[in-house]
Amino acid sequence: MIRRWLPYPLLSLLLAVIWLVLNQSVAPGTLLVGALLGIGLGRVYHLLEPPKAHIRNFLLLGRLLLRVIGDIARSNFAVARLILHRERRVRSGFVAIPLTLTERHGLAMLAGIITSTPGTIWVSHDPDLSILVIHVLDLVDPQVEIDAIKQRYERPLLEIFQ
Repeated sequence: MIRRWLPYPLLSLLLAVIWLVLNQSVAPGTLLVGALLGIGLGRVYHLLEPPKAHIRNFLLLGRLLLRVIGDIARSNFAVARLILHRERRVRSGFVAIPLTLTERHGLAMLAGIITSTPGTIWVSHDPDLSILVIHVLDLVDPQVEIDAIKQRYERPLLEIFQ
């Protein structure tokens, strides 16, 4: 019975908490709307029948998370330095990266990693050719970017999901 109303209890709780944080209130009406949104959107997500992720290496996932946090912090400082100091001309550009990763959860994580890192953004992915196109704010050497994405993110994601 409870699984019928709360097929994804953590998702429902997270959505309700996000609602409360966005509204900056714990008034009874806000709590009620948050609970209804959490339950309702959790049930809608269940109707979509999302495929389950099969994580094969939780330890590597934790190490990847720490790496990503460090890379995001480092990239924040690098972008701030570019903007504030204007030491040299910034050359932005697009980079096409051939991917081995095809698992949808791994690709979703890669998209989140790339887009969360300041100075880069996921532009497109061609699943037939398995080519990822990203935009880099300060593109010095495209091959360096390709190697970094493949070694730092794609390789661990392959081990985690495939």
